[in-house]
Amino acid sequence: MSHSNSMSTKLGTCFPSVDYKPRKPRQYSPPIKARVESAAREFYPEARQFSDYRDLLAIPEIEVVDIATHPPIRPQLIRDSLQAGKHVLSQKPFVLDLDVGEELVAFARRCGRHLAVNQNGRWAPHFSYAREAVSSGLIGQAFAAHLSVHWDHSWVRGTEFEKIKHLILYDYAIHWFDMLRCLLPGAKATRVFASTLKAPHQQIVPHLLGQVLIEWDRAQATLAFDAALPQGEQERTFVSGTEGSICSVGPVYQDQSLSVRNSLGEWQPRLEGKWFPDGFRGTMGELLCSIEENRFPRIDAEDNLQSLALCFAAVASAELGQPIVPGAIRVLPE
Repeated sequence: MSHSNSMSTKLGTCFPSVDYKPRKPRQYSPPIKARVESAAREFYPEARQFSDYRDLLAIPEIEVVDIATHPPIRPQLIRDSLQAGKHVLSQKPFVLDLDVGEELVAFARRCGRHLAVNQNGRWAPHFSYAREAVSSGLIGQAFAAHLSVHWDHSWVRGTEFEKIKHLILYDYAIHWFDMLRCLLPGAKATRVFASTLKAPHQQIVPHLLGQVLIEWDRAQATLAFDAALPQGEQERTFVSGTEGSICSVGPVYQDQSLSVRNSLGEWQPRLEGKWFPDGFRGTMGELLCSIEENRFPRIDAEDNLQSLALCFAAVASAELGQPIVPGAIRVLPE
């Protein structure tokens, strides 16, 4: 894959891969090595296995890495990957500290490499169509968005996810915070108010009920999450515009029916694909296309920091019981 000189001019001078020297390999314990070998046998027997990620980064022909570790250890992996001359797709949530995120964005610019975030919800078929419909002006200027999800998230019982205090607002809702920004382009969020509650019958630790109200300079938005519903799952998205509306509804995100209404009438496009796995294909595809086309990806990490600012503000609001200005909370509250 070739890159023109304009990329270096726009993003800065990159660090050549040949200058990257891996440090002494870390030796993993037998149980971890056994899990790696087991995963390879199950999913991709031909996969090369490494006991230290820096050995992988030293391979010149690898141009793009997908970093899917948990957030606390991700920043150093991202830095090392960028310094090794790799483009990076980071799993979401990108970082736990907005200042760290800004530093990583600046470092990526200096390295002349792309740093993107796997906000795969943007390529879920119903979300993808809705954001393109808004972007193309089919409903005029969007001024309100109301999204709700009603499902059972108790499957996390006994897993590491159950240890996340704000499981719904942080780990899950990050997709919906990001989508609000896509559905209300150009609007600036000014205040976030959120609250959470335990459902009366839930058997896991994190609160499974959550709601968010976001005020924008020229719009409003609400999110509602009922994650303790044993039967009758549903997801709903409604976007109001000055010339029409978009409505999507179905049994959660994998099977949605979407309709658009404006002065020309109403129509229901046939949606193809599923959030899983097509959303993941979308994010990696967007990153690869942006490299080929010498442009910043639509899921650039700098843009994603604004979605994280909404998420952090919501978590802080739920903790403090008061509205929070997005960006005022720099570190994810514990």
